[in-house]
Amino acid sequence: MAATHPKTVYLSLGSNLGDRQVNLERAIARMNSSGIAVRRVSSLYQTEPVDFPAQGWFLNCVVEAETSLLPLQLLHELRRIERLLGRRRMVRRGPRGIDIDILLYENAIVRSAELQVPHPRMTDRRFVLQPLRELAPWLRHPAFQKSVTELLAATPDRSQVRRWRGGENRK
Repeated sequence: MAATHPKTVYLSLGSNLGDRQVNLERAIARMNSSGIAVRRVSSLYQTEPVDFPAQGWFLNCVVEAETSLLPLQLLHELRRIERLLGRRRMVRRGPRGIDIDILLYENAIVRSAELQVPHPRMTDRRFVLQPLRELAPWLRHPAFQKSVTELLAATPDRSQVRRWRGGENRK
């Protein structure tokens, strides 16, 4: 069963294997043909790995989209897109060609064994907050009631996140 009206969602995309930019572009194209209408895409950011530092740097972005899929349906569709693009979950938080996370689903708070929205670690991730601020600095976290700008200023994450100008260090 789908939501009655399209919902605005924010998704985080990341890649650190292969042609990272192409991986992100392919994921976004697949979303547009899977019931997830991409409305805006942040700039790409080259980001230092967090949690598992012994791997290559990532390219990350955030997508604003609309969907009539319910939260778990959206999660399953994003996992399907990851698999279609070759994602294999081998090492937890390890290298990956594509990773897509649901950051926000309207103002919903979802807590299940399979899905947590807002994303439980988004406030501790500069690589998520910086591109999200580019798209929606005023957007408020539904649980903490702080804007993305406030969350970015308060995050303990000090990892490097810099705007990527296509082609540099292309791996």
